[in-house]
Amino acid sequence: MNARHLEFSKVSKSFDGPSGPQMVVADFDLKVAEGEFVSLIGHSGCGKSTVMSMAAGLQTATLGAVIVAGKEITGPGPDRGVVFQAPSLFHWMTALDNVLIGVDQAHPRKSRAERVEIARHHLALVGLEDSVRKRPAELSAGMRQRVGLARAFALTPRVLLLDEPFGMLDSITRVELQEVLLELWAQDRKTALMITHDVDEALFLSDRVAMMTRGPEARVGDTLTVPFDRPRDRRAVLDDPRYYELRERIMAFLESDTAHPAPAVPVEPERELAPLAPLTGDAAVEAVA
Repeated sequence: MNARHLEFSKVSKSFDGPSGPQMVVADFDLKVAEGEFVSLIGHSGCGKSTVMSMAAGLQTATLGAVIVAGKEITGPGPDRGVVFQAPSLFHWMTALDNVLIGVDQAHPRKSRAERVEIARHHLALVGLEDSVRKRPAELSAGMRQRVGLARAFALTPRVLLLDEPFGMLDSITRVELQEVLLELWAQDRKTALMITHDVDEALFLSDRVAMMTRGPEARVGDTLTVPFDRPRDRRAVLDDPRYYELRERIMAFLESDTAHPAPAVPVEPERELAPLAPLTGDAAVEAVA
């Protein structure tokens, strides 16, 4: 197992502000082993989505490097499957075509029939085998996010990046899709990094939880290992007394002023990963991949 399959090495990111450069993330260090599922948790505005954006290749680090499988990231690529908080689907395309955009990029040597079969297979895995011809407007919010999950996994990426993938869903749908995600992930255990504000979600899904300090100049302040065996049963996890000890440790960190106090004056807000704008041709393929 590669202990540094996804690595953030002394990463810093600044944005231009009214009074000069504002350092959002500083000396951010995190190593995610091959096949490991790590959640990144912290206060709103601390820079979590900035970190994710750099991992996706949508922003470049001001200092330091983000490395996947020994290669420094220089832009987006099919080696990273990204699932956004908003599904980021092309509204004029069917569910099948939205998944195919990524599959075409990731598997250019396969025949059209083979690529369609890959897309159909992954839609079936998320329970949408009967909805492949439906467009996003015909799907519920949960179904649209299932398409996003299918698209990310269909790339067969080296790394899976999840930016609060269930943050816009109701609690029942959220729990359902957590189970879907775990089932998909368990098939080949992609290296995964997930942003979440939900402590319970982080503990149920993750092998480790990395906690970010308050910004500006946020970094990893603490990490904890989640000891529950896989595959996980939600009820068994909730009945385990260690669950509440771990939950209390995370909550205590989030409620503390560890490393940095909250900023006294407004700074430029962190740039969220916005839904992709409609593109055409190669640009559309690269943006989705």
